[in-house]
Amino acid sequence: MPASTAKVRRDADAAERTLTITRTFDAPRELVFALWTDPAHAKHWMGPRGFTATHFAQDARPGGAWRACLREDDSGRELWQGGVIREIVPPARLVYTFAWDRDDGSRGHETLVTITFAEQDGKTRMTFHQTEFESVPQRDGHRGGWSSSFDRLAEYVAAVAPT
Repeated sequence: MPASTAKVRRDADAAERTLTITRTFDAPRELVFALWTDPAHAKHWMGPRGFTATHFAQDARPGGAWRACLREDDSGRELWQGGVIREIVPPARLVYTFAWDRDDGSRGHETLVTITFAEQDGKTRMTFHQTEFESVPQRDGHRGGWSSSFDRLAEYVAAVAPT
């Protein structure tokens, strides 16, 4: 296979293992950005339905670490995750690494999350981008988890946004 054909296939494979979700929240982007970067707020919405964020710590600066634990409400099973902030541009952009902890405590496959927050008629258009998953099924699992988390975020925004 020619090198150019192999590169096109690798790029196509990478695109298939990338997740992008766009949501609009009825709040100013400064607030939506703060709900992502303030651990006291993030604990209220982070994680899909059926999970509770029992721990969320974040050093919101380039090079700062973040760490979270989601506890499954039914079983009590804990899922730890963490990473490092790569870029933070309030209130427009947040970039960080993301990896689940494995059962043996080691760090799993790392992805890169990029979130942009755009002002849109007093609302916030958030574009969430996560790449590159090891497989399409892993991407799809995260789509479900993040979509549920963003539903919870919308509910939390409604509860804390100024009226």
